[in-house]
Amino acid sequence: MAANKRPRRLNLAVHMALLPMAITALLAYVGSVLWSIRISFTSSKMFTSSDFVGMAQYTRLWETDRWTAAVQNMGVLVFVYIVAVIVLGTLMAIFIDQQVKAESWFRTIFLYPYAMSFVVTGLIWQWLFNPTMGLQNVVVGLGFESFRLDWTVRPETAIYAIGLAMVWQGSGTTMAIILAALRGVDEEQWKAARLDGVSKPRYYFNVVLPQLGPAYATALVLLAVALVRTYDIVLIMTSGGPGDASEVPAKFIIDHLFGRNNIGLASAASVVLLLTVFSVLAPLLYWRSRVEARQNAGH
Repeated sequence: MAANKRPRRLNLAVHMALLPMAITALLAYVGSVLWSIRISFTSSKMFTSSDFVGMAQYTRLWETDRWTAAVQNMGVLVFVYIVAVIVLGTLMAIFIDQQVKAESWFRTIFLYPYAMSFVVTGLIWQWLFNPTMGLQNVVVGLGFESFRLDWTVRPETAIYAIGLAMVWQGSGTTMAIILAALRGVDEEQWKAARLDGVSKPRYYFNVVLPQLGPAYATALVLLAVALVRTYDIVLIMTSGGPGDASEVPAKFIIDHLFGRNNIGLASAASVVLLLTVFSVLAPLLYWRSRVEARQNAGH
């Protein structure tokens, strides 16, 4: 009996210790979300207001060209950033998984960009794409006068320049996640596949990668969160321009919240972004939990 009471007391102490953090999270996060939802149904400008206007802010939001451009640009980044990072991170992980020499050096090189903030990354790539001081100026100075790398000043390529910088910064993290999952795959599977005459690429594509569902789900969640929070790299590289060519939802929200003093419209945009993220991440997290449960049941 004494042994049973001791774990219960320990669990109670642990829960009591976590209680302040739980209360803080409840008030700070859930409370702020509920407050934003409430404000989005008012006509709040510089200061909050109780003037209820229904769905007027949401209607105005979707009639704003800058917001629709931001949503379209995020759709572009889903493919340019998330898909490219998943593919590149997987290839780098498979490369390191071959027991290459100086593996620790390769891991460090691949992970190094992630150690930089988006501000530093934005400054680096802003210089590279600068037509007067960057790589274009260097190459033209070498005699290649037709060379152009001015993506950040051209509306049709600005969002792709930002996506490329984000891929460079984020691929290492995905590589680390996938590599950790690869190291958990039983090596006996490769021995059996080799006896059956299966090539290495086919072994990875047909045997190994389908087993990495939870790892890919984790990577997708992290990438989706980073994509939604994309602000500072856009501000540094293009400031959302030229025009609205590289505008993103987070920048739209912050500009209207602090720069244009339109709290109601910014709150409506925040709620739309929150619902979009939740509708994407909730099924993804559920699928990951089901896959992990099946894998644990198989063991």
